[in-house]
Amino acid sequence: MRFPMRSLLSAATVAGLVVLGAAGPAAATAADGGDGDFTIKDPRIKESSGLAASRAHPGIYWTHNDSDDGPYVYAVDSRTGETVATVTLTGVGKPRDVEAISVGSDGNVYVGDIGDNLGGTWKNVWIYKFPEPARLKDATVKATQYVVKYADGPRNAEALMVHPKTGRLYIASKKEGGGGLYEGPERLSTAGTNVFRRIDDVPWVTDGAFSPDGSKLALRGYFWAAEYEWKNGKLGARHGVDAPLMRQAESVTYTPDGKALLFGSEGAKSPVVRVPVASASESPSDKGSSPSGGGASGGGSDSGGDNRNFVYGVIVIVGAGAAWVGLRRKLRRG
Repeated sequence: MRFPMRSLLSAATVAGLVVLGAAGPAAATAADGGDGDFTIKDPRIKESSGLAASRAHPGIYWTHNDSDDGPYVYAVDSRTGETVATVTLTGVGKPRDVEAISVGSDGNVYVGDIGDNLGGTWKNVWIYKFPEPARLKDATVKATQYVVKYADGPRNAEALMVHPKTGRLYIASKKEGGGGLYEGPERLSTAGTNVFRRIDDVPWVTDGAFSPDGSKLALRGYFWAAEYEWKNGKLGARHGVDAPLMRQAESVTYTPDGKALLFGSEGAKSPVVRVPVASASESPSDKGSSPSGGGASGGGSDSGGDNRNFVYGVIVIVGAGAAWVGLRRKLRRG
């Protein structure tokens, strides 16, 4: 997702990493035998904006570029970081701003062409669906296209999630003052427009994913991440997650075993970082109200991870400001 502050944020991240040193969360290894950290090596993937664990192929993750790439979806092997298949979608027209991807328990991959760089002005957006291939090889497939709009008007969004039990689709919108969580119809239809209705408030979200058992919904932003308990189609208690500080935090997915979250970023040779999460039986019993704009009204919250990541974000911005001032002085003297 392109935004006016990209250059500043990129510089901020570099400056912040210098300031932070080892203060950020350490990169996790897959000690339990699950999928671990990896780097996306494909030079074509410069703006990985979504990430989803394959259900058919262990160790494989689906991703895609942001806008201006074309109707392509890539299968990346987490053991090597190499692309093992490129799927070209047909029957969907020209993608406008692809921002999210999710794999359903129905054997289909769902791609969200739901971004809106103009701040929520498109009359409708699209979701594309294609069967997850049985064999990983370059292929061209005819996808199903669904027309989507929001009950309360156009908006920008970067997160598309398919619930593994019900098959229902959800979208989280992206807005500076706090977005919304939108629920799609029980079944999508190609016959008309699919209306997504707001069911809760959430913070600024850049991606999200349901846990494999459907009991939790993970959401992330640029400087925060959290798991929400999920029951009967509603957000519950909120638990902060120590998301890694990244150049441009754009994607998140659960590992197939549900033991960890993998966080991704845009950029060439972008890293994917594993962060272990507590199981349902280990989750803290949180009390109190959610942070402002945090959704799950009345639910509990664990803001520890959020607070730490917010501090990292502040350090990053301060570091960027210092770097920018220093650069301007150097240019004047030069």
